[in-house]
Amino acid sequence: MIIGVIFTINTVVMSSCKVSYSFSGASISPDIKTVSVLYFENRVQRGSTVNPSLSQDFTEALRDKMKSQTSLNLVEEDGDVQFEGEFTTYKIAPLAITGNQAAALNRFTVTVRVKFTNQIDPKQDFDTSFSRYEDYPSTQNFEDVEQDLLEKIIADLTEDVFNRAFVNW
Repeated sequence: MIIGVIFTINTVVMSSCKVSYSFSGASISPDIKTVSVLYFENRVQRGSTVNPSLSQDFTEALRDKMKSQTSLNLVEEDGDVQFEGEFTTYKIAPLAITGNQAAALNRFTVTVRVKFTNQIDPKQDFDTSFSRYEDYPSTQNFEDVEQDLLEKIIADLTEDVFNRAFVNW
């Protein structure tokens, strides 16, 4: 008799809970079914280094992240959750000065502003800038290392955006 009562109570309690699980650590409401990732414009200031594929590469990487890490359906626009934004920084700066006043390292920094809209739970909305960097020896030509550095930065940025939207850090 007692076991039957405990089973009934557990069944009632368990059936009233809404929990979403994911291997990525994401906590996505089961009410969210679709995601849209709009094209991220390159709005880096004039005079800065510009990479013509930056916007496309990041937009595709974020779309791929949504497809591989969630069960959400990717739609062109008006998803239950939506990502949009722009790049604001793409720069190289000397980092470590050696004894002869030459930079030993350069820092390559990329910043993207992301507006996240959650139609289901607007309290989750945010408009935040994310910035990542990679250092490289100043003896290397930036054009020779740019693509490898950019791939690492884009991977880190997409992870940061994903975590902010779905892992609630």
